[in-house]
Amino acid sequence: MKIYTGFGDRGKTALFGGDVVHKNDLRVEVYGSLDELNSWIGLLRVKNTDRQVNEWLLREQNHIFALSSEIATPDPKIRHKLVNMLTLSESAQLEKEMDDLSERLPELKKFILPGGCETAALAHLARTVCRRCERLLISLHEQIKQREELLVYLNRLGDWFFILARYLNQLNDQPDVVWESGKEAES
Repeated sequence: MKIYTGFGDRGKTALFGGDVVHKNDLRVEVYGSLDELNSWIGLLRVKNTDRQVNEWLLREQNHIFALSSEIATPDPKIRHKLVNMLTLSESAQLEKEMDDLSERLPELKKFILPGGCETAALAHLARTVCRRCERLLISLHEQIKQREELLVYLNRLGDWFFILARYLNQLNDQPDVVWESGKEAES
């Protein structure tokens, strides 16, 4: 089976359900950015050595794929048939994990910069891409109402990546990189 069809050569793509839109349609931007986020998480999983963290990351990759599927399905009759739609329970799970991890981390008293160990830096990168996905989803929501659960999930996921980055630094015996306001950066 060939992966290419030539259908998109003129800048159009088909959504799930058959609607044809331009590839720069906001809906395509949202699920394209979610795909990018999923790819960064995949790289983080490859670089990470902690089994529990990899289980969490794989779970979130599956959630993001389900979210992407919902965004790519504009027809409510078809979307209603999707079996893996996110609920508030996924966001609640992220909140619980953030609370648990935060108890293990030193209190945050200053702003931190992305960095530390490689996996923490990748988690920060995933966080920033997640925030872009969230902004794009909000824009889509302003045009075409989306389920609130999706907005809540991406907001929690961005927070979760921040806590995860700090936790990964701790696992790898690396301190968080503290922002030093008004001082020259030390090399």
